[in-house]
Amino acid sequence: MSFTISGKTAIVTGGANGIGLAIGRHFANKGANVMLADMDEKQLKKEIDKNEDGSNIRYFSGDLREKLTQANLLSATIDAFDQVDILVNASRQMVTSDPLNPDDDAMVMLLNQNLITALRLSQLVARRMIKQSEDQEERSNGTIINLSSIAARRTHPDLLAYSVSSAALDQLTRSLAVALAPHRIRVNAVAFGSVMSASLKDTLREKKTYRGDIEDHTPLGRIASPAELAEAVQYLACDASGFMTGQIMTVDGGRTLLDPVAAPAH
Repeated sequence: MSFTISGKTAIVTGGANGIGLAIGRHFANKGANVMLADMDEKQLKKEIDKNEDGSNIRYFSGDLREKLTQANLLSATIDAFDQVDILVNASRQMVTSDPLNPDDDAMVMLLNQNLITALRLSQLVARRMIKQSEDQEERSNGTIINLSSIAARRTHPDLLAYSVSSAALDQLTRSLAVALAPHRIRVNAVAFGSVMSASLKDTLREKKTYRGDIEDHTPLGRIASPAELAEAVQYLACDASGFMTGQIMTVDGGRTLLDPVAAPAH
């Protein structure tokens, strides 16, 4: 089986910085056509302008929580590259929440951002994948990859909303995998531990001791780079993983092998 994604077209949400940007750049470097999507148009344009050869990477800006924006993203991708083969739902948000505060809207916000947006975009893109596959009897029609978190399997009071939205995304992955399997569309997820995302960088600047705490609770003793996560996502996007669907791949440096409840699942 081949690990190549060359010639395939991918939509990567959350593509303006951090993990989403790393995945998009990695895919483009491997020969895929990439549409980076994010709300931050200024940052998207800045990153695209850095690309010496921008022929296989474009950007789309807008609020993907809106159905019309999602439809426009798909249309822009088809206009640019004629098809879509891969969707990476990498746009995620994490905020702390107070489980005892009835006025805390974190749960609603994160379920909308981390779950409902991924669901709606997956449904939209899957319908396109099915439509464009009418003359392709044997090959896979496409793959959808969600970015989840080991927080789905851990308990930390301050991360209630994030943990619940991550657990729901894992179940969404499994459910969509079964629903889309007859159409030869695979759906998997990567549950990551501590990756040097844009949000984690901000946290480490504010909390100087936080890095040591993370490293102490990670058997491999370090924080992963976004590039390492991008490699895992590529595997799920390529034909080498062609018999995998509905799986939650854990990339956490061994973090979930330990069970300290108080250790934040970042």
